[in-house]
Amino acid sequence: MAERKALLILHGKQALNEEVRAAVLARREAGWELAVRLTWETGDAARLVDEALAAGYPTLIAGGGDGTLRDIAEAMALGATQASLALLPLGTANDFARAAGVPLSPAEALALLDEPPRPIDLGEVGGQLFLNMATGGFGSKITANTSEELKKLLGGAAYFLTGLTRFPEVHSAFGRFRGPGFAWEGEFLALGIGNGRQAGGGHVLCPQARVDDGLLDICIVPASPDLVGTLGTLLSGGILGLESVSLNARLPWVEVEAAEGLDINLDGEPLESKHLRFAARPAALRVHLPAGSPLLRAAD
Repeated sequence: MAERKALLILHGKQALNEEVRAAVLARREAGWELAVRLTWETGDAARLVDEALAAGYPTLIAGGGDGTLRDIAEAMALGATQASLALLPLGTANDFARAAGVPLSPAEALALLDEPPRPIDLGEVGGQLFLNMATGGFGSKITANTSEELKKLLGGAAYFLTGLTRFPEVHSAFGRFRGPGFAWEGEFLALGIGNGRQAGGGHVLCPQARVDDGLLDICIVPASPDLVGTLGTLLSGGILGLESVSLNARLPWVEVEAAEGLDINLDGEPLESKHLRFAARPAALRVHLPAGSPLLRAAD
């Protein structure tokens, strides 16, 4: 039987979350030895992961939003550990958790500790790893410019409202894309390179993505004469409408060139460059996901 011992790395803003406290106590009563550590500033998550791995914890729990999940997943993968990761989604969007079918209730999320971990892929670009998705263009600017106050008030709808207010600022960018058996260049409005399926509070860009296929899903939304209609589809999160205006591919790697520079949002982490190479890192991390998670190939 696997050792029932775990360390929860919890975002400092959730320190007084009573639901989390009750869920931790419930796991302890169920026989888990569960310790808790809080993050306070940038770099804390990676430091706490290193300390947990050095202490021999077989399981870590990431408690926070998509950015916290990314930080902890990256630190674990870079540590080349066999320790497993459980997800406690506590952010505004929780895009990866929602797509993976991880419950948003803390008690139900921590119950996944009893599910066997599955090896999943991560995405890699510019020396950084990501769990969910890299987005560029108009969609990434929405995410970056949505205020914390608005997110607290409206939740995921805050991204939609911010997008509506920024319509006058929208413009396309010219890019070149190249991967195995794939090449495209032209003006585009938005870009999604997904290990997961959605970003920005529920905007589904890569509806067929799987986290255990060794591939990244690519979604390019070319500029269209019907700018308002295309943006409306993007902001509404309409999958079928988006598929009608986007280019899609599934690749082990893809290179992107943009002479004017490309602003990328990497699970909440900004990245800017004129040339980027994205690649899948297969089976980089073992994660506790629901048995029927839509992101697993076995769920097809």
